[in-house]
Amino acid sequence: MESPRSPEAEIGHRVEDLWEVAEPQLSPSEKLNSCFEDIPVASFPLTHPSQVIEIPSDASLAETVEILSKNKILSAPIRNVEAPEDASWMDKYIGIVEFAGIAMWLLSQSDAAANGTAGSGNGVGSPVSNLVSRLGSFTFRRTSSGRVETTTDSESDEAASVGGSFFETLTSSEFYKNTKVGDISGSFRWAPFLALQTSDTFLTMLLLLSKYRMKSLPVVEVGGDKIENIITQSSVMHMLAECVGLPWFESWGTKKLSELGLPIMKPSKLVKVNEDQPVLKAFQLMREKGVGGLPVMDTSGEKAIGNISIRDVQYLLTAPKIYKEHRTITTKDFLTAVRHHLQDQHEASPLLHDVITCKKDDTIKDIILKLDSEKIHRVYVVDDKGNTEGVITLRDIISKLVHEPRHYFGDFFDGVVPLPANSTV
Repeated sequence: MESPRSPEAEIGHRVEDLWEVAEPQLSPSEKLNSCFEDIPVASFPLTHPSQVIEIPSDASLAETVEILSKNKILSAPIRNVEAPEDASWMDKYIGIVEFAGIAMWLLSQSDAAANGTAGSGNGVGSPVSNLVSRLGSFTFRRTSSGRVETTTDSESDEAASVGGSFFETLTSSEFYKNTKVGDISGSFRWAPFLALQTSDTFLTMLLLLSKYRMKSLPVVEVGGDKIENIITQSSVMHMLAECVGLPWFESWGTKKLSELGLPIMKPSKLVKVNEDQPVLKAFQLMREKGVGGLPVMDTSGEKAIGNISIRDVQYLLTAPKIYKEHRTITTKDFLTAVRHHLQDQHEASPLLHDVITCKKDDTIKDIILKLDSEKIHRVYVVDDKGNTEGVITLRDIISKLVHEPRHYFGDFFDGVVPLPANSTV
């Protein structure tokens, strides 16, 4: 037998061995669940040590954005610098910092600014209070699914329009330079530090990355004092791409999107933004709707001309000078300015590519290979005329690979993370 191509392919062969001896009366879906339940996450290929990035709790917002941006990651665990060297991981890590949290924390200081309780650099006339006055007052509410959503009392495009010099002023402020992530880690705007133990199973990991909406999962040893691995949605997608050709994968991967109920969202529910709307509107919508990215539509509203992801907020904060001459920054302005900036810096990025699309009669395997090769998190579904009618995300694909058995998680989440409305816990 030909030796496995990679550590990820080795996992695929292990699933294949389990698939072949699974109980014959099980459905294909139940067989996959059974296979993944028998593999511990300790078997998942290790992230290179240099890629296990931690953010010290005394890092400023500015330093945190720089670390995430430089390492091309969406999130990282926050390490408590006051914890003893021999502290367990439970005492050493206090949360996960994400680009989504940074973006919305910067834009949601309205109460503090209005009440004059925000500390130096965030009072009346400061960049933050000026932004607040343009965006309106933010409020936070918890939905039936447990997810925190953000709403504003001013939803107009005008409210989201700020001048091109705004972010240059903001990123040079003492507020941005001096606020420490540790000081605000207790906020819901940072994700909880929900860690997998090495003895947990692939099924647990896959469910957390899909149904329970986790973007990344640290892996720790029981009683250990450090992170052993970090598993992301993208690394799972690469694992699946390496399994192409194996019988268990082909029995599932050759199904058409429409057979698997994809795209999940109806065309009328697709979250999108027009090219002439302010770029801040895009980030507002991502937070309000709980999505990690959205298409930028042309003036007809039918065809996507680009994609903006939550991680792209970094370009408002790390390269604010590129918008200096814009009176307002539309989504089209943003895409154009960032593309020029990336070309000048000779930096690779999905933003430099055309929108990646697919058709409903493409197979799940087609989409996995596309997502993995392009290193992207979503593909847009188009009709025969090229009109955008849906989106397929990494989470959507993982959610079609496994399902949650009733009472599977027990008390796993107690006090840690809100549960989806359709949870069977």
